[in-house]
This record gives sequence, C-alpha cells and structure tokens, in this order.
Amino acid sequence: MRFVLLPLLAAALIPPAVSLDAQSRPAAPTASPPATLEVPYRQFQLANGLNVIMHRDTSVPIATVNVWYHVGSANERPGRTGFAHLFEHLMFEGSKNVKEGEFDTRLEGAGGNNNGSTTNDRTNYVIDVPANALELALFLESDRMGYLLDTMSPARVDGQRDVVKNERRQSYENRPYGMASLEIDKMLWPANHPYSWPTIGHMEDLTAASHDDVVQFFKTYYAPNNASLVIGGDIDFDRTKALVEKWFGEIPRGADVAPVAPPSARLTSVKRQTLTDQVRLPRLYLAWLTPRLFAPGDAALDVLSSVLTGGKNSRLYKRLIYDTQMAQEVTAYQGSAALGSSFQIIATARPGHTVAEMQKAIDEEIERLKRQPPDAREVQRAINQIEAGFYRRMERVGGFYGKADQLNAYFAAGGGPDFFAEDLARYTTLTASDIQAAALEWLPADRRVELVVEPEAKK
Repeated sequence: MRFVLLPLLAAALIPPAVSLDAQSRPAAPTASPPATLEVPYRQFQLANGLNVIMHRDTSVPIATVNVWYHVGSANERPGRTGFAHLFEHLMFEGSKNVKEGEFDTRLEGAGGNNNGSTTNDRTNYVIDVPANALELALFLESDRMGYLLDTMSPARVDGQRDVVKNERRQSYENRPYGMASLEIDKMLWPANHPYSWPTIGHMEDLTAASHDDVVQFFKTYYAPNNASLVIGGDIDFDRTKALVEKWFGEIPRGADVAPVAPPSARLTSVKRQTLTDQVRLPRLYLAWLTPRLFAPGDAALDVLSSVLTGGKNSRLYKRLIYDTQMAQEVTAYQGSAALGSSFQIIATARPGHTVAEMQKAIDEEIERLKRQPPDAREVQRAINQIEAGFYRRMERVGGFYGKADQLNAYFAAGGGPDFFAEDLARYTTLTASDIQAAALEWLPADRRVELVVEPEAKK
C-alpha cells in the first residue's frame, strides 16, 4: 500500500501550471548489474610440489590454515583398509619438533583450535587462530608434514590403532542401525571398488596393519606434492608467502601418486537384504548409484532430495509423517563423491506400521515425480534452502566448509579454486523438468539396493 500511495502524493504536490516534458524529466535510475560472486585468491607452487592458495578476508582478525592431502580410503586396497583414517589420528600425536600433546596445547595457548577429517577421497586438517598466531599454525602443520616419522614408533601406532578400533565400535557395531551403512556400501559397489569398504576400515585390517605398512603409507601419500595448502583470513600476501617458503620449503618431494582407477559400478537388478539389530523400530534403506560430484545430474539429485524430505512441506515428510503417520522419520540425500555417488532414502517406521507400507508410499511418490514434474514452488523452495546454506558457509573463512576449505575442495576437484559462482549456478539454473529427468534416469525401481533393519526377537 505504501509504495502505491507515495507516487500519487508526490504528483499531487506539483502546481497545475508546471509541465514536465520528456527532455526535462529526470532520467529513471538504471538498475546496477548484480555483483559477481567471486572469492579472489593468489596461488603459487613450491619447488617440492606443494600447491598453495591464499585468500585475504579482513572482516575479523583471524587466520586459517587448511591442508588437504589427496588421499582417502579410496587409495587403500582390500586387506589394508583404514590407513587414511588412522593417519588422521597419528597426525596429532607429535612430530620431530613438537612433543606428544604439544600440538593442541600450543594452539590453545594462542587462542586457536584445530580438527581433521577423512573421507573416501581426501584427508583434511584445519587450524583456526588469531591472525597474529599464523606463523605458529604454519610451523605446527609443516612439522607434521615433514617430520612425523621421526617420532612415530610402533607403540604410538598401536595406541592410535586401539583408539580407531574403539571409534569403530562406537560408530558402527554398538550403535543402533550402525551396521546398515557398511552393508549398503558392500551391496552398492563391486567388491574391488574402493567405495565398498568403510573409511574407518575393517577391524581385521586394523589389527593386521604393521608399523612398516603405516610408514610406507605416509611416505607415499603425505608428501607435499600430494597436498594443497590454503591460508585465508586477515593475512598479508607477501609475508604469508615468505612464511610458507620458510616452513614448508625444505620438506622433500615424494614420488608421484597414480590416480585411483576404480572398476565400473552398475546395478542390474534389485539387491535385497534384511539385518537384525537391537532396535525397537524397523528401518528401510533404499539406495541407487548416481553421478559423481559435479557431473550432470548431481545437483538435480540434491534438489530432488530436498523436494522429497527437505522440511515439513516436502513430499515424503507430508505423506509418511504428517498424513498417514506411518513413519517416525524420513530423510533423503545425494551422497556426492569423486568416483561416483549414491542417492539414499531412509525411513523409520512408527509402532504398529511396517516397512512394506513405507516402501509402497515412497515408491508411489517417486513414480508421481517421474510422471509429472514438481511444482515450480517446490523446486524454488529447495533451491532457496541450498542457496541460503551456500552463503552461510561463505560467511566463514575457517573451519570445516568455510571459504578456505571450499577453495581446497574446488582445487582438488580439478578446477580453479574460485568455483563458487559456477557451483551455485548448478542449482539456481535448474528447472522442474530437470528434477523430473533426474528421477527418471537415476531412480529406477528395478535397479537399486533395498535394505531392512528389523528388531531382534525378544528373548
């Protein structure tokens, strides 16, 4: 109402004798073009092959040091799994010039924090510090890259091996429904595919790993030429480059690492299996093989998962939880990865309802999407959710999924570090027909994995 009345009020105040012709009338303001989404950076490479990316953001006086080693569980082999994740633990246990326990205490004393994570495709380490403690972070990171083996004794390997085994028990064996994800991976991927075994490794492989095995793994994959380093935040480019050369320049280059060459993965039928667990409610898992990260169809399946389960207005939430109340929870997601992906739908039944009921309803909703594209409003809501999350992550420089981590991710994927605009455009340019096409192509009812977890019989 306000925007309608104001122009009329302004016109009423002009004296009747005044006339504004076309030449004397003020020019209408022209809309400025939308700002280009970009994250400026500088990039260089040390003589030892370490790729370095720097991004300056002075919004807050912090700095982040983000290292990606281009090794994950996909670089392992049957019988020797779990090494990549084991190293995530060993890298915090001290190195030549940093005694055991000092890595954390030095950072905490400077007001910093750190973490690490392992996936199928990479291992990353994140240090966030006040900007004036940047050199400390670079020293600590360089010492474990170059001099970890100086202190990595068999006893230290055994100690972290036990920690990882206990983590596996907590995350899988002793967690309700915990073994389901391991079984799904075995059903989805061929036995010799690197995604068929868990990132945390098989228990028997962790037991069998020798100290020599672990040393060789480090020498192969933890070399500077198999890593990328991103430094972001309130930094000076010239000083930061000099510090990188000072602390990382003397680390020797390693042998070149051959890329992973996985066997082809394809489902030709429905694979069904039922597990029992110490749970109270049955749970259904449906899984399909889908395009790898950044491949055509990957983004559309992200949006499709949101149309199905992204909020209370989504199709499966409304049908299974609100309308029929047959399910206690339902979720869908596109698990994107470098060598291939999987799309999964997981639903837990409410008491008095069965897995068969849920599967029938889920299949009907998927088939409905195949026959008719989703409403434009559904698609826009899903894209809005993705876009909002995208910008929230860009507000942070450090931590997991902050700008520094994302610059590293884009670099590892093979493109330029500043791929932000192109990545977001993968979603914002999608149409309802794209979502329908993704459901038709990638979610066939006759080529998928169907896993059910049933409660164990009461004794």
